[in-house]
Amino acid sequence: MKTLCALLIIAVLPQIAISQTDYWQQEVHYNIQVALNDKKHALNGDLTVNYINHSPDTLTFIWFHLWPNAYKNSNTALAKQMAADKTNEKKIVTEPGYIDSLRFTVDGKPAVTAPSDTNIDVVKLLLPQPLLPGKQVTIATPFFVQLPNYYSRSGYTGQQFMICQWYPKPAVYDHTGWHQFPYLDQGEFYSEYGSFKVNITVPAEYVVGATGSLQTLAELNRYKQIGIENNRGGKQVTYKTTTPGKQKTLQYMGDHIHDFAWFAGKDFIIRYDTLQLTATDTVNVFSYGQSSGNKTWKNSINYIKDAVRHYSKWIGQYPYPVVQAVEGPKNLSSGGMEYPMITLITSPNAKEEEMDAVITHEVGHNWFYGILGSNERDHPWMDEGINTYFQFRYEAEKYRTNSLFGSMIPKDVKELPEAEFQSRIYNVLNSVPAQQPINTGSTGFTNKDDYGIVIYVKTAVWLYLIENAVGRDVLDQGLQAYFKDWQFRHPSPEDFKKELEKVSGKNLDSYFSMLDKEGKL
Repeated sequence: MKTLCALLIIAVLPQIAISQTDYWQQEVHYNIQVALNDKKHALNGDLTVNYINHSPDTLTFIWFHLWPNAYKNSNTALAKQMAADKTNEKKIVTEPGYIDSLRFTVDGKPAVTAPSDTNIDVVKLLLPQPLLPGKQVTIATPFFVQLPNYYSRSGYTGQQFMICQWYPKPAVYDHTGWHQFPYLDQGEFYSEYGSFKVNITVPAEYVVGATGSLQTLAELNRYKQIGIENNRGGKQVTYKTTTPGKQKTLQYMGDHIHDFAWFAGKDFIIRYDTLQLTATDTVNVFSYGQSSGNKTWKNSINYIKDAVRHYSKWIGQYPYPVVQAVEGPKNLSSGGMEYPMITLITSPNAKEEEMDAVITHEVGHNWFYGILGSNERDHPWMDEGINTYFQFRYEAEKYRTNSLFGSMIPKDVKELPEAEFQSRIYNVLNSVPAQQPINTGSTGFTNKDDYGIVIYVKTAVWLYLIENAVGRDVLDQGLQAYFKDWQFRHPSPEDFKKELEKVSGKNLDSYFSMLDKEGKL
């Protein structure tokens, strides 16, 4: 890891303690119609969002994220961040993307917006009438999105489309205030929970994978039929439309989620199976691979299922009706990216164990980000770091390996019992230079290397130290209590601490103070 020439560390304000009975969060219900123009790489859409004010405050405005504008020019926060990161191996060639044609109404009345002073991908919607506590408004707008070439999260490459962070989205308003912030590549999200009903219109030749359950039964049944055949491992069966040159509209619905992403490709190879979690709970499992992609993708369904089994056992049962993974193009920023019920895997050169680890990590984000909706921008360790700890457990249990070391782990170490293997691995990991504190916000890092070693690895080491202090069974029980009490909500670090202390019966002040410790733990 490279040593930072200068540290930019966000000062983390003390958490404002609030009791469970005082807790509140806003609620949103989306209805979106969107059409893909695959020739012009563009979206035309109409959005309606029912916004419910559960706060004790009267709101006169609502901040909206317009994150496609992050790709608009070289002056956005995204462009500046990527230009400043000297660890980028080569200059990224970019095409502009943006969102426009917005005409907001609130309860049918025209509404005006005020721009942010600093970011073109954030806008303030001024409400025609104050929104009182307990009341709701219906906000609507058309929108047009010009997609960039794919280099961060959203965009296109060839005839594959990654449609992520693409619609106007209300910022979170919680007990600390508004959380409006620009889109970043290194720095993720914080969004309100609710429901989505999304109608996606695409040329009939495309296969679509999306957040939520596909409601268009004829298409769903075709995907299942083709997917079963492909998952058997015989000759690949491709999707063929019966109406070439025409358009089709697919409807997706999802509840208790805070984001919606979708992916479209003409050459996707569909695989399908089911996962029986309990006698009454069955999950549909889909993967969408490239026809000439990584050969290890043939195992993708098994990897997804195994990840869901493990996380359901360790933390809490997967609550959604479907789980999916998409094989995407190479991404210079990451090996994958998570969204509710679907994840994009961008690791085209991964070997079998590596592919399993990447899929498991991204599927695991359904728990740490999807179900437990912490503020990823301010506390990235709460999703990436905790998730990495469980990914490392998965790899150790299943393969006696760790993705950070690859083939470098000696044979005699791989033959150790799991507990001894993990001890050896974590002893090495804790010796890796990781100067910045775990509790550093995303914007407190100037490059991907330092962000990764601190937020992912140092956090996993920290949680392993807690495991040694309280015992793995007790730690798991603490995580299960955390899951039970905070699913579909916005927990803080203090909330996580309280759950672990409640279950363990121990004062964990000394461990949670390590979150602010520089250097080795």
